[in-house]
Amino acid sequence: MSAKTYRVVQWATGNIGTRSLRAVIEHPNLELVGLYVHSPNKAGKDAGELCGAGTTGVIATNSIDDIVALDADCVLYMPHGCDIDDLCRILESGANIVTTRGEFHRPGSMDPAVRRRVEEACAQGGTSIHSTGSSPGFISEALPLVLLSMERGLELLQIDEFADMSSRNSPEMLFQLMGFGADPEKFDARRFDHVAQAFGPSLSALADAIGLPIDAVEPGGQIAVAARDVEVAAGTVRAGTVAAQRPIATCLRDGRPLLRFQANWYVTTDLEPAWDLRKTGWRVQVLGDTPLDVEIRFPVEPDRYPQVSPGFTAHPTVNAVSVVCEAEPGIRTTFDLPRVIPTFG
Repeated sequence: MSAKTYRVVQWATGNIGTRSLRAVIEHPNLELVGLYVHSPNKAGKDAGELCGAGTTGVIATNSIDDIVALDADCVLYMPHGCDIDDLCRILESGANIVTTRGEFHRPGSMDPAVRRRVEEACAQGGTSIHSTGSSPGFISEALPLVLLSMERGLELLQIDEFADMSSRNSPEMLFQLMGFGADPEKFDARRFDHVAQAFGPSLSALADAIGLPIDAVEPGGQIAVAARDVEVAAGTVRAGTVAAQRPIATCLRDGRPLLRFQANWYVTTDLEPAWDLRKTGWRVQVLGDTPLDVEIRFPVEPDRYPQVSPGFTAHPTVNAVSVVCEAEPGIRTTFDLPRVIPTFG
């Protein structure tokens, strides 16, 4: 008996969406039936042309009317911003959604009015929506759950994400958006709030699942400066300016840290003060009755990383299509879905 084939629409073709699009085209149990694009320059082009996969016969559109008319099983929703009107219309039309948007990791963390609208749309369409990806997602939910399966007591679970950004040739992102190369006295610490907002719901959902609900998510962070002038792909970072930053999200239970996420972003390891930095990847430490210390590294050369890295976020969404399509209607989390098992052939 052959596996069921699901009719899929890709929504948006940024770096992640383009990788997702190609993965759908190449998947043995998924059929690409539609492509939504924001840019007028992409509308009217074959989907394969936009991701280097050859002719597919699926033509990109920037009309949501075209998308909801397709009777798709699932939409892979990956825009830069979340349009609740569009999203609810998709769900009401009978298409499930798997998204890289972070708003849906934990229903209880959502704005109550938005949550109510989305749940009503799911009920009307008999559909479900699920947020996933690499970070948050895999590293804050899927992997910790596996590691915690070996514990009967937990003191602290700490996730460190390491990102060497010295080869990232994106001056606007590094220097303007992220604040690298800035005077440390003028560094805006409010940048750190973003990580707490992004990871708080995901970590809170994990805490709920293991029966240790948290009381608060506390934002925080640290910076370090370059010990000397350093040339990176995006430009020059002068000695004494911001060369590393560590936004932190700490989940508190009874006033004590239970879960913590730290993002270690840096352009050089020659820092003041010195930091314990690892190569790009993750480190997960479990302090409990069965202590664990797990490191994951990405064995990719810097010049290939831009081609490889989108897959870390795109592929979990593609692999989740079948379980989300078969789920009960509503906002579905990692912890109430069956295990996601990828199909390669």
